[in-house]
Amino acid sequence: MNDISQETIRYPASRILDVAKALSGDVRVRILEALGDKPMSVSQLAETLGVAQPTISINVQTLEQVNLISSTQGANREKICAVTCRSIHLDLPSKLGDGLHQTEEIHMPIGMFSRCSIQPSCGMAGKDGGIIGSQDDPRVFYMPERVDASLLWFADSGYVEYYFANPLPPGVELDEIRISAEVCSEAPAFREDWASDITLTINDLHVGTWTCPSDFGNRKGKLTPERWKSGTEYGMLTEWSISEQGSKINGIASSPTTISSLQLAFNEPIRVRFEIREDALNRRGLNLFGSGFGDYSQDIILSFVRRSVLGT
Repeated sequence: MNDISQETIRYPASRILDVAKALSGDVRVRILEALGDKPMSVSQLAETLGVAQPTISINVQTLEQVNLISSTQGANREKICAVTCRSIHLDLPSKLGDGLHQTEEIHMPIGMFSRCSIQPSCGMAGKDGGIIGSQDDPRVFYMPERVDASLLWFADSGYVEYYFANPLPPGVELDEIRISAEVCSEAPAFREDWASDITLTINDLHVGTWTCPSDFGNRKGKLTPERWKSGTEYGMLTEWSISEQGSKINGIASSPTTISSLQLAFNEPIRVRFEIREDALNRRGLNLFGSGFGDYSQDIILSFVRRSVLGT
């Protein structure tokens, strides 16, 4: 028989959506049925349910993320799965914002910008390391294929601007907003001594300018495809943050812009711009990395940290 670790798991209101999504798939419900009496390996589940093993593995991971399944390593390093409870208890939200996580994140692919100002030299590459369109042709930044970009770059001055949805309902107060991205300067091929002033604005307000010291190409990026042979390999993961006390870059004060001054509205986009300004002291371009390039497996992340949760 299955050794259930607990009879009931209780989930707070902030996890309702996670649990609901995990239980919304027919395959995942069938996995729970199959594990009702005894633990099973992934291959046993695949055979029992008549579903391909990679599909079982993906759905098991989803159930693990909400703690409905636990896994151990069996003989021959095979993954053994077991259910963790007999029932679940969901706390319904009782006040505004209860159904949200402490931190809500939006992950934006780097090719999904809404506006740009680009001059050669410039370009984009996909996850396989292949050039999208033609290199040094600004028209590439208006092609539909841009949505598949995992690296984009431009020299000198210019910008890319992204429109983010506001995930929080009116009345939910924020403690902090954070924007993180992997970035670096842009030189022909690459240059270690190539500083560039990278400015981030939100809704046209200056959040901070970070001086990247280099266009990094002295080693292979941890995620950069082998096919890529064009110089720039990785960047630096940089975080801009805004609170009611002002703005910071990597934890260091950068501007007086506050959350209140952004005038965020539930039904209006949040405009985030990465820019090399024409009047920048170090006007040496930008490389912006997506999840398939560089050292960090992420696109642009905009995070909303709720004040009400942090205060509890």
